[in-house]
Amino acid sequence: MEQAGWDRFLTDRDREVLRRAGREKTQPFGFGSKPALLVVDVYYAALGTERADILESVKRWPMSCGSQGWEAVDRIATLLDQARSVGVPVVHIGLLEGFASPWARETRNVLSKLTAEERARAYQLVNEVYPRAGELVVEKTAPSAFQGTPLKFHLTALGIDTLIVCGESTSGCVRATVVDAATHRYKVGVVSDACFDRTEASHWINLFDMDQKYADVVGVAAAGDYLAATASTAA
Repeated sequence: MEQAGWDRFLTDRDREVLRRAGREKTQPFGFGSKPALLVVDVYYAALGTERADILESVKRWPMSCGSQGWEAVDRIATLLDQARSVGVPVVHIGLLEGFASPWARETRNVLSKLTAEERARAYQLVNEVYPRAGELVVEKTAPSAFQGTPLKFHLTALGIDTLIVCGESTSGCVRATVVDAATHRYKVGVVSDACFDRTEASHWINLFDMDQKYADVVGVAAAGDYLAATASTAA
């Protein structure tokens, strides 16, 4: 568990409530034997096209998570290499371009400030984690990757019992996907240092909450070890 990251956002009262209620998580929920790696919404609108500190990046790309996002992208690229090398299925999640939805109205207003060339790239998946031939790309029109998409059917066909989730934003589409995955009875891992958000508080408190209720929060090294171990068991 990644307690050190979120502990500074919890008050003394929060910790005492967890202690008295017996809600201090002491053991992981656990993973299964047949995982898939889900990469959620790693597109340029969430990062900008240049690696820059977030305070600079948001001047041009108001939705950007800045350099912390790019650092997470590099870790996602490592996870992708590990998954691909051992034959773990990879699914990329993206946003359907041009859809009309009330929850995306603010996003469209933000993008209207960009140049035509920048708008064309906004929802392209970034090169560092771009899908390879044969990897499923799911385009969604809601925060969760499960809502209105064929994702569940694809995972069922592959016999998947565990989802390792990374991407952005921790508090938004990652969380929505994780909650739905738990609802569908998947075992879920959230890779803390391969997820990113615009504010530290949103990132860490949502990781804490998911770890309490829906998933096991792990680091990229532990996630990679798990993927390798399942491949060895399958062999």
